[in-house]
Amino acid sequence: MTEIELIIDLHKNSERQGPGSVEETLKALGFLNLPTDRKLNVADIGCGSGGQTITLAQNINVHIKAIDLFAEFLDELNEKTQKSGLAENITTLKASMEDLPFNNQEFDIIWSEGAIYNIGFEDGIKQWKDYLKIGGYLAVSEITWITNSRPKELEEFWTQEYPEIDLASNKINLLENNGYTLVGYFYLIPDSWIENYYNPLKARFEAFLERNNNSALARKVVEEHKVEIDLYLKYKDYYSYGFYVARRND
Repeated sequence: MTEIELIIDLHKNSERQGPGSVEETLKALGFLNLPTDRKLNVADIGCGSGGQTITLAQNINVHIKAIDLFAEFLDELNEKTQKSGLAENITTLKASMEDLPFNNQEFDIIWSEGAIYNIGFEDGIKQWKDYLKIGGYLAVSEITWITNSRPKELEEFWTQEYPEIDLASNKINLLENNGYTLVGYFYLIPDSWIENYYNPLKARFEAFLERNNNSALARKVVEEHKVEIDLYLKYKDYYSYGFYVARRND
């Protein structure tokens, strides 16, 4: 197996492929002033196995196009939609977020939890805006500094991993400079990282290594995840995912 195939294998059959929670999805949703007289069109970009997709479909009158690059996660989401009785509300689509087959102003809401980093925050908000109706909402969570200064070890790690990491104020400026008005912002609490993501992830390490014959590449994948976990536990006061909710301007 390739490294990306091993990473997919590690993250399969999990509620989430990144930090988050039902409560925080609903908190972000609470910033939206939505019409109630029709079904809304929503794109969930980088949906993974769809923890947030299911939450959205259960709480507002929507049809969601759930997009991910990896069929394995979409298969899991399709199973969840069937079990939840939401098959008529959710359609999955295997596609790259850099090459989406959508029409101009197709969606009332574009949602993306913990995934926009794959294309980059600035490129994502620029490219996806064309698919969003005027007056429609963008809701994304993005790795964000929550203090003005950070330890050198942490700064160096994230500058290498994701150079677009920044303060919320600078992310908000990017939104405002690209045709959006901020309607809400908050950052994810530690439980969304530790209890909802990292602890379940750690619990899968042993079985993952066993089914992949404890290969050197599988061990490498686990060690890289352990470094990330240890870094967060050590420095969780300095960064989190910021949840940005914005409205497309005229």
